[in-house]
Parts: sequence; structure tokens; C-alpha cells
Amino acid sequence: MEFLQGQRLETTVAVAVAVVAVAAGAAYLFLRSRKPRGCLDPENFREFKLVEKRQLSHNVAKFKFALPTPTSVLGLPIGQHISCRGQDAAGEEVIKPYTPTTLDSDLGHFELVIKMYPQGRMSHHFREMKVGDYMSVKGPKGRFKYQPGQVRAFGMIAGGSGITPMFQVTRAILENPEDNTKVHLIYANVTYDDILLKEELDSMAKNYPDRFKIYYVLNQPPEIWDGGVGFVSKEMIQAHCPAPAADIQVLRCGPPPMNKAMAAHLDELGYTKEMQFQF
Repeated sequence: MEFLQGQRLETTVAVAVAVVAVAAGAAYLFLRSRKPRGCLDPENFREFKLVEKRQLSHNVAKFKFALPTPTSVLGLPIGQHISCRGQDAAGEEVIKPYTPTTLDSDLGHFELVIKMYPQGRMSHHFREMKVGDYMSVKGPKGRFKYQPGQVRAFGMIAGGSGITPMFQVTRAILENPEDNTKVHLIYANVTYDDILLKEELDSMAKNYPDRFKIYYVLNQPPEIWDGGVGFVSKEMIQAHCPAPAADIQVLRCGPPPMNKAMAAHLDELGYTKEMQFQF
């Protein structure tokens, strides 16, 4: 009788331990699957503190803004952007869209790489910003929605600061080991010094040679240059972007005249409207 009671006790303990283990495992998986709540508000501007400002060239700087806690995430879907509010030289309010170069895997902060133009209204605000100042930000904004594997390959055509959404999407793809999407980027600028994020782009091309290709185009190249020269042409698109197909998409982002010219090139090369997206 005592032997049977001991067996029942051992069975009860074993079952209890198993239940606890299963519950703990389920709780762990649940917590892992939960996405942290983002810091953005699509309806209201929120303030974020500038904690670092690093000059990259005479008219380009990287701005690092702190989030509320070291583990906070911005909460920006891949390929979307934020609205930043500031003041121009006359003290008038300015609101302009920007795409962070960081992802939600970058905890506790977000970064903007900004090219500041002499007459740019928002450029004035960024030029005047000092560490400790606050930026008013609202979002997310944008029509682009990305799910891993939604296309076999992306072609990307970017001009100037239009590289930032391309960089963000490319980073998200390459840093996801389960995403096999290939990326083919054509990046156009006036001069070599105008190329934004070149070190990061070259590093991605080196680290992911089978998944990411980049072709630089300069209107005024240096004497020694192995990239494209002039404006992005139909022939460049044919050579460096995936051919028209139902499972590819070409993204474009640049100055309005460039976007218009690229849309015309893509139409003539047989890319349907469904195969194209403009940021």
C-alpha cells in the first residue's frame, strides 16, 4: 500500500513539473513572439532628443536620436518614413518626410542621414540642431508594405538622398537569414562626394555578394572611375536590374525629374505598373 502511495506521489510530482515546464516554455515563446510597442504616434508629434551629430561631409550629417529607454524601438515598418517638424530661417514651421537608416533591431535609438541644402528650409533646422535639442516626429507614413519573400528580386533606382528608403529595405532583407530576396541597386549622384552611405553599401555588397549588387552612376565622375557615367539609362537598367517578371519589383526614389525619367524608361522596357513602386 505504501509502495502504491509512493508511486502516485512520484507521478503527481512528475506531472506537476511537466505542466510547469510546458507553461514556462509557452510563456517564453509568447514573450519572444510579442513585438515591442513602437514609440511613434501617427496622429501626434512626439519629441526625441538628439544625442549625437556626426558630420560625414561638408553638407551631410548623421543625427542620432534617443528613444525613451535603451530597449525601446521606433516602430517603423520596413520601407516607411516619418515626418519631422522644424523651423526654417524665417521661423516658419516646416514638415518634411525622412526615412531612418536604422531598423527596429537597433534598440534605444534611431538615426537619420541628412543632406543639407543651402536654401533648404528643413536643412536650416538640421544645420542649427545641437546635441540635447529635441526633434518633433510623427509616423509611420507611407504606402510601401514589405513581407519577406513577397518578390524574388528587387531592382532599385535611387538618386541622391533617395537612397535612404532603399538602404532601409536592403538592410532588413539582408539581415534576415530567412529572406532569400535578391537586391539589385543602381545609385546615381552628381559627384563622388555626393554618395551617401557608401561605406555601409560597399560593406553589404562585400558581405552578401550573392544577394546584393550595387552599381554607382556619377554625372561628374573622377578621373579613375569604373561605374556608370551620366544619367541612368535604359541600357543600365537592362544590365543591372532584374528583367520584367511577375515575381520582381523595381523601386525608385530620387528627385522628381529623375523619377519621371526612370518611370518612362521602365515603361519602355516592359515593366508593368504592378512591377514598379515609387517612394
